[in-house]
Amino acid sequence: MRIKTRTTSVMEAVRARIASGSLARGERLPSIRRLARQCGLSPSTIAEAYERLVAEGAIHARPGSGYFANGGALSGPAPSSRRDHAVDPFWVSRQALEADPTMMQPGCGWLPETWMPQPALRQALRAVSRDEGVLLTGYGPARGALPLRQLLARRWAEEQLYITPGQILLTGSGTQAVDLVCRLMLSPGDTVLVDDPCYFNFRALLAVHRVKILGVPCRADGPDLTVFAALLKQKSPRLYLTNSGLQNPVGCALTLRKAHEMLSLAKAHDLVIIEDDIFADFAPRPFASLAPLDGLERVIRIGSFSKTLSASLRCGYIAASSGIIEQLGDLLIATGFAGVSPVAAEIVRLVLTGGSYRRHIESLHRRLAQARKEGAAQLVSIGITPVVMPEGGFSLWCEMPSGCDVTDLARRALDDGLVLAPGAVFSVSGEASRFMRFNVAQMAEHRMIGPLETLLRRRPLPG
Repeated sequence: MRIKTRTTSVMEAVRARIASGSLARGERLPSIRRLARQCGLSPSTIAEAYERLVAEGAIHARPGSGYFANGGALSGPAPSSRRDHAVDPFWVSRQALEADPTMMQPGCGWLPETWMPQPALRQALRAVSRDEGVLLTGYGPARGALPLRQLLARRWAEEQLYITPGQILLTGSGTQAVDLVCRLMLSPGDTVLVDDPCYFNFRALLAVHRVKILGVPCRADGPDLTVFAALLKQKSPRLYLTNSGLQNPVGCALTLRKAHEMLSLAKAHDLVIIEDDIFADFAPRPFASLAPLDGLERVIRIGSFSKTLSASLRCGYIAASSGIIEQLGDLLIATGFAGVSPVAAEIVRLVLTGGSYRRHIESLHRRLAQARKEGAAQLVSIGITPVVMPEGGFSLWCEMPSGCDVTDLARRALDDGLVLAPGAVFSVSGEASRFMRFNVAQMAEHRMIGPLETLLRRRPLPG
């Protein structure tokens, strides 16, 4: 919650006068000393408010003359929510990212802010702010801060993935990590495999790269390997993008047998696998992961800290062979000049090495286990059936009641303050139109089962 200070109160008062027209364009504002006397505040408080208003363009300063209103609206018309846009991956992302804070978001892909390790983040922010070196002002190394890369290498050694920090590249996000790999390895017209259903932004990102996207059906124990093998033989795909544990959105976990078979097929058909590791810390026990089994010969691990730590920091990673990391590092320099923010990397490192992070994850496991149990029961009570009961994470992939137009339901839900994630946006084949993904943490936080039941009851008749 943003705390209103005396400075912000002065700023709001000036903005209100400009918006109402009581301060016309070009009209002189009261002097700093005069307004300080009128408001009973210190001149320094008024001066700070005026300087911030100058910085945001609400007023301007004339040396020796004072401060003057710029007039006019302080902002343009509110951007359209584009609710009538086709319900595709961009539609879902836009609704979730631009939602009013009062809206309930059972369709979003992150935890409520109250579930995140805010005390640890604040402590790390304070520590970083006291740094007297180049941390606050420098670009940082192209591959990202070495201490965080060393920490990741040590953490992954615990799961028998033995690599050096030189095989890790820090990125601005998990999405940027996938984008960099695609830039390096794909050309327009290439074929890429994804799970069906898969994380919807994978589809959006791959469409930007103008590649052919084919889906591998996702089962309760991982991908359908019969279809996988056939696609490798018939379509010669360049990449396969997947989650090996707590697959998004289904929530299934890859079995060890399937992991070995997938790697054998990938080697036989010269396929590179991008393994999205973003939900690893949500798993209450180790799961079959492709990267340690493969040793990063043809598997590239990507991920970020957005789900368990902070989406605001924008810090992700790529782990791959030394040769690929070198090329990706050059590509990152070409497209962004420097690597991930050194400030973000140091905050992540400080939180991960603090004892509170382990306790945070353990608490999340317990809290999410309860939320999955309660959320599933609530959904079943109104005719919505979870396909898989995941062992971890916050997502439930559910079949909706017979006759329910899921896409229409998602559109109408916006008017009732609900952001939903209809199944069609997750599916390449279009065969997931009867399904929807629910975030049990958001459900537990906002108690949205009542509004959802009301929506279902008044759904239009099919046809």
